[in-house]
Amino acid sequence: MSKFGTSQSVARKEDVRFLTGAGTYIDDATPEGALHAIFFRSPVAHGRVQTLDVEAAREAPGVVAVFTAADLEGKLLNEIDAAVVTNRDGSHGAKPRRPVFAEDVVRFAGEALAVVIAETREAGLDAAEMISADFEELPVHLATAVGGTAIHDEAPENLGFDWAHGDADATDRAFAAAAHTTRLELVDNRAKAMPMEPRGCFAEWDGSRLHVAFSGQGVWGLKAELAKTMGLEKAAVRVTTPDVGGGFGMKASAYPEYFACAFAARELGRPVRWMSTRSEAMLTDCDGRDHVTVAEAAFDPDMRLTALRIDCVAGLGAYNGPYIQFIQSELALKVMPGVYDVQTTYFRVRGVFTNTPPMDAYRGAGRPEAIYVIERLMDASARTLGVDPVDLRRRSFIPPDAFPYKSAAGELYDTGDFERVLNRAIEEADLAGFAARKAESAKSGKLRGIGLSYYIESILGAQNESTTIAFTDDGMVELHVGTQSNGQGHETVFAQILEERSGIPFEKVRFVQGDSDRIASGGGTGGSRSVTMQGNSINHASDVMIERFRPLAEEELEVAGVDLVFEDGAFRVAGTDRAVDLMTLSGVARARGKSDLLVTTEEFTVPGRSYPNGAHFAEVEVDAETGGVEVVKYTVVDDFGYLINPMLAAGQVHGGVVQGIGQAVTEQVVYSEDGQLLSGSFMDYGLPRAADVPMIPFHAELTPSTANAIGMKGCGEAGTVGALAAVTNATLDALWDEGVRHVDMPLTPVRVWGWLQQAGRKAA
Repeated sequence: MSKFGTSQSVARKEDVRFLTGAGTYIDDATPEGALHAIFFRSPVAHGRVQTLDVEAAREAPGVVAVFTAADLEGKLLNEIDAAVVTNRDGSHGAKPRRPVFAEDVVRFAGEALAVVIAETREAGLDAAEMISADFEELPVHLATAVGGTAIHDEAPENLGFDWAHGDADATDRAFAAAAHTTRLELVDNRAKAMPMEPRGCFAEWDGSRLHVAFSGQGVWGLKAELAKTMGLEKAAVRVTTPDVGGGFGMKASAYPEYFACAFAARELGRPVRWMSTRSEAMLTDCDGRDHVTVAEAAFDPDMRLTALRIDCVAGLGAYNGPYIQFIQSELALKVMPGVYDVQTTYFRVRGVFTNTPPMDAYRGAGRPEAIYVIERLMDASARTLGVDPVDLRRRSFIPPDAFPYKSAAGELYDTGDFERVLNRAIEEADLAGFAARKAESAKSGKLRGIGLSYYIESILGAQNESTTIAFTDDGMVELHVGTQSNGQGHETVFAQILEERSGIPFEKVRFVQGDSDRIASGGGTGGSRSVTMQGNSINHASDVMIERFRPLAEEELEVAGVDLVFEDGAFRVAGTDRAVDLMTLSGVARARGKSDLLVTTEEFTVPGRSYPNGAHFAEVEVDAETGGVEVVKYTVVDDFGYLINPMLAAGQVHGGVVQGIGQAVTEQVVYSEDGQLLSGSFMDYGLPRAADVPMIPFHAELTPSTANAIGMKGCGEAGTVGALAAVTNATLDALWDEGVRHVDMPLTPVRVWGWLQQAGRKAA
């Protein structure tokens, strides 16, 4: 096998340019002389616009134009699309219009009212200060609860949707007949993605075609939205994405700034650029999570799970994000009821509008929310029933011989061996040694706890993906993919897959992504889909390419039929050392004028979804005098099926776990009673630092997926899906002996200290 083949920890080839400053991010790619866009944003969270005066700004030095909603009339559809779910009663979820520029009413602090287009950023900032606006302030609704003054006429009591899955009556009967029942109320706190690179875009218009470049997770959704909003044919719109410094789901959405810049570029005939500041990101980027849930479990006399009943109220923000109604309901459903063999369930979700930025995807998109509920509930049930948390989970695991297993959600789990993974996690976490570690922590005055979370997640997004393999004149091979790297290492992994299947040398592969002109279709990145869907597509395209080259190989080697085999990356005459590889054959094809062989384009649909799963053990120490929580030991054992590059998989797990630890311990979006953001900088919003997390060993206990030919299960979001409950369960375990019976995220010092005081512990 080549040193760059699959299942090997090959160093990322893209890191050379990233680490030497040669990456091209959106701010690097902006055309020379582009105008700067500066947005004027609402200072109030909910208000009726009385006046909006932009005339002074229009006359300011260096200002080319100022646009408001009135300027869009007849030129740009002042609306961003979003999908809605089907309610319990068969109606559709509320779909209030989300404008590019607010018109009569503003609904969150930071909502765009106007944009200043200026020669320099400084001139634009100065002019934006000259814009004046007056508002009749309206009641602000912030609670993740049904009720309050309606933000939209379409949503009385702010109820955006009321969705459910399962048989309510059968579930009620199962609870009535149960030997044991448990109940838990939980808050899943609101969090921000905060990638290293904020959002940004530029737009340019050549008179017949629009080009928009943005820092995003896929180009085709925005292309379609731009065409519709601007009244263009899709062929008249090109969308590109250069290198992206992190996305985490937040950059998958279409935002007002992209449409405003496209409109301005067309109106002015000059390129227009916008780059978010971190403060703007805090105000305007979509948030994630924000759930309040009541979860109940029913058990038989042997304490095996027999039914689940979950009632969730989920925040939507001021408008529907493109995917949020589905994230809170359908996507969370995909992993209900976790890894447990229970068929009687009822899962209800109500989405509510609040005077805050719209909610949407954040790493995991529904699955971390669902697993958090299930795994917190299982831990709470174990304490209520007096059973070891590990043992209680074992009793209800789906057994290995039950696969493929159709879950209560209707998902077909293809493979899994949860007992084997859990046993490995117990060994790697040294569960037997925990008591000694707890005693050692006590000597230092620290309370130590351990928490388990066994997660499962579903690969999301389209099951089809496109691939083009093109031999170029300079001796390279271009690999065009429909996914979009946000820093995960796609350039490396996909080159490994191509070399393994076709023999094309790793170092000869040139990666092409994020260009709607060069790549006809694609699903972008999100939902842990990229390597599974794109990898299988690359394999399929490679197979087609090999067969297309076979007749030429037969000519070159003067052999045909079964005597010609393709193995070890080349066509070979069976039983001899005579061989010719594809790179050589591409030169022959070019010399003979057979240019059609040099480009192979294929779209491939993966037959089914796969379901990564794994066990997380977290250990924390709590300083009882201050309430400080420190994650001191963390162990992960994952079943990702077949691993293409174990090192990169470990990196994905590490990043996901750190984001989970951040939300669990330090992160929370906070608003004042009148809807002003209080956590608007890194001084106030607690992103985890390196000192806040321990080393995180990654272990794999693999069961190859049967849903795709490679056997992969995806790994991009698994760390976050498992981490939330593991850390929170560990913290409650640490506090239990002190009389604390419930905790919620975030586990900040002031909250933990407060719980300890309420439980009767006296501070020194």
